Amino acid sequence: MRVQSVISGLAAALLFQSALADDPWGSRYEAGNAAGFAITGATILLGNGERLDDADLLVVDGRIEAVGSGLTIPDGIERIAADGRWVTPGLIDVHSHLGVFGTPGYVAHADGNEMSGPNTANVWAEHGIWPQDPGFVTALAGGVTTLHILPGSANLFGGRSVTVKNVPARSAAEMKFPGAPHGLKMACGENPKRVYGQGRNAAPVTRMGNVALKREAWISAARYRDRLAAANDGNGDPPDRDLGLETLAAVLDGEVLIQNHCYRADEMAIMLQMAEEFDFHITAFHHATEAYKIGDLLAETGTCAAMWADWWGFKLEAWDTVRENVAMVDAAGACAVLHSDSADDIQRLNQEVAKTMAAANRAGLDVTPERAITWLTANAVRMLGIADETGTLEPGKAADVVLWDGDPFSVYTRTVKVWIDGVKRLDRGDPVLPPDGDFFHGTRDGVRP
Repeated sequence: MRVQSVISGLAAALLFQSALADDPWGSRYEAGNAAGFAITGATILLGNGERLDDADLLVVDGRIEAVGSGLTIPDGIERIAADGRWVTPGLIDVHSHLGVFGTPGYVAHADGNEMSGPNTANVWAEHGIWPQDPGFVTALAGGVTTLHILPGSANLFGGRSVTVKNVPARSAAEMKFPGAPHGLKMACGENPKRVYGQGRNAAPVTRMGNVALKREAWISAARYRDRLAAANDGNGDPPDRDLGLETLAAVLDGEVLIQNHCYRADEMAIMLQMAEEFDFHITAFHHATEAYKIGDLLAETGTCAAMWADWWGFKLEAWDTVRENVAMVDAAGACAVLHSDSADDIQRLNQEVAKTMAAANRAGLDVTPERAITWLTANAVRMLGIADETGTLEPGKAADVVLWDGDPFSVYTRTVKVWIDGVKRLDRGDPVLPPDGDFFHGTRDGVRP
């Protein structure tokens, strides 16, 4: 019998949530009452590259208690017979704009791009999230339990990004993932240079200008951080508080993670040189259509690449990619992740992975389901700084779990049930899970995802 057990899931949860306990902008998420349950006789993808056949999963108090074959299920625990159906961790979308570019797509719902200047490091995505965006419900129907929501890519520095739980809420704070670090959205290439490239005094208008303005910002951030440190040591007065420089200084201190929109290999290499100059770490390049060209650099620097299955050609910097991009980055030993950047694709991330698997296997890369799922689980949470809490079905971690009615990488497969922190949030057999939002009341016959 293969069994892994948890010692103290509750203590781990309390420790994880303590980080922002005294922060007025911290998480106000509450998991709710989690009834214990066990799924038996399932094909389980643990999310870390392992697969168990005809295995059981036991959840107690919202945490993974044990996973293995022939588990002893305590009395009073709900038993769900999988009968060979598949179980995975909840899927993680590391690049989403749900809530900041809401559905329906009106200007009134467009809160993702603060296009008032090329450097808006002072803004926070969570201050623009609309929790009632129906995209959250349709994403849940696709098995997505955690999302990283970013500002758009109009700016060199677009502001802080935030990780959220995919739960109904009245505010972004009630969705905010406890203890998850902020990200800093940065952008390379065409977007920032074309947005601010009008008029004689506009800047930047070239990729040279993009890099120069970023370097100048980091010089200012280092000076701001040094003045704060000196004042804390009693040497002079602190600078006036500056929200933008505060964010950049937090990056230099390792408290905020860089999430960098960047397509071309040469620009990603330049950004890695910039990180070396100012002694910060780029957590991930997003979109990264040419990441397959620099897999070795990504592996060497510990930088992830979050990519699409097959988006390319919609602008020149996105032209030179291959369908095997994700798999080639993975094969190079780097951290490969698949993302959506789309209110549509987030509903079928499992199928996006399946497309990449098919292309990779045709090319002889031999990608298995247990390997491919890591692109939406273990690697994704590594990008977001929450790997100790979720992303894999290992004892002690949050019970973010999806039960599928078949192989999740089949086009015919749908979710059956979805749990977040052990609380059932979707059940195809329950007409009230997830709860109806106003948006769905007007659909024909009340049809929901």
